[in-house]
Amino acid sequence: MDISQINFPAVLIAALSGFAVGGIWYARAVFGNAWMADSGLTADEIEKGSKGKIFGFTAFFSLLMAVNLAMFLADAKTDVSWGATAGFLAGIWTFSAIAIHSLFELKSWRLIFINGGYSVVSLTLMGAIIGLWR
Repeated sequence: MDISQINFPAVLIAALSGFAVGGIWYARAVFGNAWMADSGLTADEIEKGSKGKIFGFTAFFSLLMAVNLAMFLADAKTDVSWGATAGFLAGIWTFSAIAIHSLFELKSWRLIFINGGYSVVSLTLMGAIIGLWR
């Protein structure tokens, strides 16, 4: 790993892309209603959540994911194709961890695919951004 190969503005944009994907992914018209139902949550319960805490920690963990992925991609040979591939593979890794935890928590396969699918899509996009913006 060559840290000089990390483009930190690209990492920041990659981290922010997780918010965009999440906003679409968990929208009620996409997977939001199914996610709420399978999570046992109502819209009222979600509204009562601490938005500062939720979005603050989401920003922190998205940035952590993007920095980690950028460290793996810190090579002059990295391009958009390899970035997206590495992001996809990282997404499969996180999907698997989500699936393991969710199975022990007796969650539905639908919920596993909703949450795990978000990881695959968002990390693939993060990797593509990091690989493209060299």
